[in-house]
Amino acid sequence: MKPLATRHPPPATVFLLDDEAGMLKALTRLLEAESFAVRAFTSAKAFLESYRPEAFSCLVLDVAMPELNGLELQQRLTQAGVLLPIVFLTGHGDIPMSVQAIKVGALDFLTKPVKDVDLLRAVRAALQRAAEQRESIMEAALLRQRYSVLTPREREVMAHVIAGELNKQVAYALGIGEHTIKVHRSRVMEKMGVESLPDLVRAAKRLGLGNT
Repeated sequence: MKPLATRHPPPATVFLLDDEAGMLKALTRLLEAESFAVRAFTSAKAFLESYRPEAFSCLVLDVAMPELNGLELQQRLTQAGVLLPIVFLTGHGDIPMSVQAIKVGALDFLTKPVKDVDLLRAVRAALQRAAEQRESIMEAALLRQRYSVLTPREREVMAHVIAGELNKQVAYALGIGEHTIKVHRSRVMEKMGVESLPDLVRAAKRLGLGNT
């Protein structure tokens, strides 16, 4: 598929959530010194009430929070479909807790007191994940837009092509000439922004079409 146009990366925002005021202040100072925009919270409730999706962001989250702990907040965000890469911090973690967090999408799990270099590495990795997720969402939206401009006949041809049928097989199935199939196929490739059959199949898979 033809790549998306190059874009300047949006500003990076790091959400911090920790009920220890001293820890929150220290982490904020560290991250701001590295030119990250920081939004800090002392409770999950405060975070949920004010959170608005940022295009390029991650969450540094303490596990042992009052009322709603870190793992419960992670679960709530996941259920709401929020794609926010999470780095967990804890002074009370153990291996099972770490495994549980990673299984449901956490990017890293660091134990307090965390070294500056380890936290910064984890945050940069989380923001890289956020950038990749954003790019994936944009690519999916672009594919849907491209697919929407195909004519009904072009969609029929595409369905047969991604199923692995030859032009003559598609022509027989649709009851039209093979030359016409070639024309439709060429237009499908152009409109979908792909240059090869494997690219078209991958695009169809992203769109959830057929048995791809």
